[in-house]
Amino acid sequence: MLLKENASIEKLRGGYYTPALLADFIVEWGFVNNPLTVLEPSCGDGNFIESLSKIEADFHCTGIEINEDELEKAKKRLSNSDNFQLINEDFYKFYEDEVNNQNFDLIVGNPPYIRYQYLTEKQRIEQSLILTSSGMKSNKLINAWVSFVVASTHLMSENSRIGLVIPAELLQVAYSEGLRTYLMQNLQRITILTFKELIFPDVEQEVVIFLGEKISDYEGEHQIKLLEYNNINELINNFDNENIAYMNVEYNNSKWTSYFLNVEENALIQQIKNDTRFVQFNNVADVDIGITTGNNNFFCVNFQTVEEYNLFDITRPLIARSVSIRGTYYDEAEWNYNIDRGAKAFLLDFPLKNFEDYLDGHKRYILEGEERKEHVGYKCSIRERWYRVPSIWIPDAFFLRRNYLYPKFVLNEVNAVSTDTMHRIRFKENINPKLAVLAHYNSISLAFTEIEGRSYGGGVLEILPGEVEKLTLPNLFALEIADAQIQEIIDSLETFVRENDDISAFLPELDKKILVDLLNIPEEIIISFRKIWIKLRERRLNRGSKK
Repeated sequence: MLLKENASIEKLRGGYYTPALLADFIVEWGFVNNPLTVLEPSCGDGNFIESLSKIEADFHCTGIEINEDELEKAKKRLSNSDNFQLINEDFYKFYEDEVNNQNFDLIVGNPPYIRYQYLTEKQRIEQSLILTSSGMKSNKLINAWVSFVVASTHLMSENSRIGLVIPAELLQVAYSEGLRTYLMQNLQRITILTFKELIFPDVEQEVVIFLGEKISDYEGEHQIKLLEYNNINELINNFDNENIAYMNVEYNNSKWTSYFLNVEENALIQQIKNDTRFVQFNNVADVDIGITTGNNNFFCVNFQTVEEYNLFDITRPLIARSVSIRGTYYDEAEWNYNIDRGAKAFLLDFPLKNFEDYLDGHKRYILEGEERKEHVGYKCSIRERWYRVPSIWIPDAFFLRRNYLYPKFVLNEVNAVSTDTMHRIRFKENINPKLAVLAHYNSISLAFTEIEGRSYGGGVLEILPGEVEKLTLPNLFALEIADAQIQEIIDSLETFVRENDDISAFLPELDKKILVDLLNIPEEIIISFRKIWIKLRERRLNRGSKK
């Protein structure tokens, strides 16, 4: 985690400024309704202010900026300041003073991306009040941009528009779920613009353009649509020609990535979720994060280190990195393969006894670690004995946290443990582990990994434990399937994944053996899900390739 004393000034105040072309586009979109009052809640050095100053209309703009130096830069970009009042103030304070006094017909800007730990105590309290008063939860994961969006929405007039540049986390992360619900309930129409290329390439922050509308005489369902462009230029050239229809919002839909799919695809997803031939992952297994050592460099070691310090009797077989996984099993042969290639294939598990009773090699390893300051990190420093890693237990299987081409699900056949690069799987009673693997490796299940997971960056799919538990799987566990048939499919799967990076070419064969032959799922449904998986995966991978 980035410590405050090492953070850049830009990170501390969230100052990544919007490209001029994009600011111009958002402002022009907002002025379709001829607003009389405009708010820029975090104007920085004035990109949106300059775009607003180009508009030839009679309006009044209030701009707020907490940093006095940046505000002075914004003022210098105004050729005519008659329409503008730029205020050096914390937006939270402005909001608190004005929320019951005035509203705005247009709100535009780029809210600051400030992590909770960088906020002042007063700002944390104000953020919490903004969120909880709107029916949302407040916690230490929530970035300042979330409360800026909520507060800005509070300040909208009855007929108004809001256009903001915000992180793509809006679409999918858990801490934005309350925000998504709030926006769907309070805005009659939402348009989300996404880009394959990064708007802020220097900081690798994927963003979306959020366009919301309040319409006082609106009748009918609240609506939303998502549009994707390669870059800002394509947006500017094509936005007015778009004829993609809005979809009615689904208030029970926790992620907005589903709106990248069409109505028929979303209906098919719901159909499978309601199909008794399918089951959620949490009915099959419990999912927990892998072991958080606090210092993988110290606790994860290779054979040479084990031998040098005579650590044999306090080690456990380990999967430390995704490259350690080649197939659907992690057995003794795989473990030995990783040992032979010099991988850190051992986790140190020091016993609960007096330090004086440790073997000389064990004591030497710990003391040398202390000389190198291996114990000063937060996780280690709060332990009674910094060198004893908590919560070490042997799972039945592993599910890779961050994946590229497809998510890996691996059976544990050597009593191994894992770092938090892997989630730990513990099967429910009477669940056949091999059937669990087959239930994962098919087009329908893989599509749900893209639906429930999120794009982490660089095209990587990240799936957290709670998201794994929501995955929809074919319910093979209610069937009577011969052991020989299960083993035949497993063996063919194992052979393929060891020899190929991508599973795509093997899916038709797997789908036939698992979904068609065992569950009688119509082939047209399977093909549709394969297309959903490919569509969502390719969108994720394409964004990664642009970085």
